[in-house]
Formats: sequence, structure tokens, C-alpha cells
Amino acid sequence: MTHTAFKVELNKSPEEQDTKTHNRWHPDIPMVEQFKPGDVFRVETYDWTGGQIDNNDSANDIRDVDLTKVHYLSGPFGVEGAEPGDLLVVDILDVGALPDSPWGFNGVFAKENGGSFLVEHYPNAFKSCWDFHGIFTSSRHVPGVRWPGIIHPGLIGCLPDRKLLEAANKREAALIATNPDRVPPLAAPPYADTALMGQMEPGAAGKAAAEAWRTVPPREHGGNCDIKNLSRGSKIYFPVYVKGGGLSMGDIHWSQGDGEITFCGGIEMAGFLDIGVDIIKDGVNKYGVTNPIFMPSRIDPHFSDYIVFEGISVDEHSGEQYYLDAHVAYRRACLNAIEYLKKFGYTGEQVYTLLSTAPVEGHIAGIVDIPNACCTLAIPTGIFDFDIRPNAKGPEKQVSEANVSFAS
Repeated sequence: MTHTAFKVELNKSPEEQDTKTHNRWHPDIPMVEQFKPGDVFRVETYDWTGGQIDNNDSANDIRDVDLTKVHYLSGPFGVEGAEPGDLLVVDILDVGALPDSPWGFNGVFAKENGGSFLVEHYPNAFKSCWDFHGIFTSSRHVPGVRWPGIIHPGLIGCLPDRKLLEAANKREAALIATNPDRVPPLAAPPYADTALMGQMEPGAAGKAAAEAWRTVPPREHGGNCDIKNLSRGSKIYFPVYVKGGGLSMGDIHWSQGDGEITFCGGIEMAGFLDIGVDIIKDGVNKYGVTNPIFMPSRIDPHFSDYIVFEGISVDEHSGEQYYLDAHVAYRRACLNAIEYLKKFGYTGEQVYTLLSTAPVEGHIAGIVDIPNACCTLAIPTGIFDFDIRPNAKGPEKQVSEANVSFAS
């Protein structure tokens, strides 16, 4: 049996369990356990909200979720001999759902509480729940689809050092200052009130929490990158900033579309990871690494047929031309896919949550052809119980009126 280095107690909140999780990044958070290069261990994790979301048909919990508490991370773990400038090599040997929690959820946050990629089109909170059947998932809220999971951690990374901590805080504060009253905000600054600092002593934890990073964005150390291909069989190379590395992880998804466009974006779940660790000494300099590098799994489920939607960098409301703006172009590709699938009986909300949970492929097709960037969104046709390809007869309504659950 693989040694379990971190267990979660789903009948307790993260704040109540004996070995504390952490929901901030800071160089002084103590290691939970030390391992040698070549060791293998298991890590259990809460879902990213720490159990704030229930398996029901109301989205009130999505509307009311406290985003200052997320993400709840298991770790950090040290590796003997890892020093700043090394690369920490992490093999994801296995990843899955906890036996007592065979379900997940997806949600869109209300505009005033986080919002989403298409927030101007979908400003209200809603959610979908997904049940796991062996390797497959399906949802009572989005009928007519079923697919195998590409299960992965949305968030995994190493502790930053003080230099990186301060640099990121400075640049993010400068961004916020350009529009401090924006809704949703431009960034998530340090917030000590709900910080959970792992095994730090209370006095030190309070001081560190005032400058600790929130976990929402990815940064140079890894973090919340939401890469769906970090699945079983993948390998990641993390730059090491502090002695031991300080590897932490959480935010496991059963499945996710590229972009995680609903923000609460994949099929979020409590789960486990089996991890192997090693070190490449002086790897940062040897390979010129600034951000993590990864090699995807060879055993992910593959789909042979896709329908692909294009988008260009022209605003959908005003018709304003943007210059090579991939953000606008990808938004247009997503909106084009939503309008198309609505013709089969889905609501816009159902398609939106589907694009964020299904293994869709997002790509930058062109970023040099002035003035329009072109992005594509590819949906595997095999996840549907019916044929979604265009034909001369035209689309026919295929799904029931079942809907994602809205907040009351």
C-alpha cells in the first residue's frame, strides 16, 4: 500500500481536522512530511471549496461560497536535497475520487462574487452536479452526454521564496490600483482574515497571512494552472524556490475543458493523488526554466471526431475591432459553440457548464494575422448521445428541459 502522507476527513471542515491544510502560499509554511528522491506517496485533498458545495439542485451554495477561503491545499511536502535552483520532478502516478465522495460539481459564480469568463452574458450563479460511474461521468442537470474522466489536479506547485512573494504582490497591487472598484476585481490581494496557514504557529501565521498569496492565479511556481492534461501518467518539472521545494496540491477535477471558462470550472471533487518525486540539481539554469514544464500522459482517453468553432477578436456587442486579442477571440469561439448547441434543446447555461467540464480542446489558431487573432474550441462529438454534426435536414431538439440549478 502506498503511504498516505495527507488524509482528509470529509466529515470535518478543513479548519477542524488535525493536520491542517493551507489556503495561502508563503515561504514559511512548514513541511508536513519529508521524502527522499525516488519516494512515492499518496495525498488526499478536499474539493477546492473545502466542502462548501452540496450535491443538490440549488445553486444557493455557489452564490454564497466564500472565495476568500479557497483553495484548500494538502501539503507542503519536502524532498531531501532539493535546493533553490533545482527542478523538482513530480510524477502523477494515479489520481481519482475518494470512495466516500463519488460525485463532483461545476458552477458559475455571480458577477459580484468572482464572475466567470462569460460574466457579461451569464452574471447569475448556477451549478451542475455530476455523478461518477467507473471511469465515466454524467449529470442530471445536463442530459444527453457521457464521457470518461481525464482526472487531474487543477492546482499543484511549490512554495515561493520571499523575493518572488514580494515581486508578485507588488505587480498585482499595481494592477488592482488601475481600477480598484472593478466588479469582479482585477486580482485577489492578500487577505488575512480567512487565511489557513497549515502547521504554522498562531503568532507567526497571523503575521505571514498579511502578505501571503491568495491561491487563485497561477504564478511562476505553478499553482492554479488548471491544465487538464496533468493526469495519471504525466510528469511535471517545478522550479524550486525554498529548501525542500514545498510541494502542495489540491483542486482536483474529474474533467475540464481548456480554459476552465466557468471559473468554478472543471468537475470539482475531493480526491487523491499518488505522487513520485525526484530532483534535477541546478535544473533551472541547465534548462532555462522560468515556469513549470510538463509532459502529458500517454493513457488519457482520446476522441477521434470533433466539431470545431472559430472566434476572432471582434467584440460581440459593439463590433469593436481588437488587435490580436486572444481573450476576445476565445470568448467568441465559446459563444459560437453555445449558440450552436442551443439549437438541440439545451439552454445557454447548460452548454456553458458543458464547455467547462467536457474535454474540449482550446487552441490559438493564429496570433500574427493583423488585426484578428483566431482561436478555436473543439468539442468531441462522441460525448453526446446524438449526432451534433451539421446536415441538410437541420438540428432537431434532442434534450429535455432539465436545467442547471439556479440560485434562488
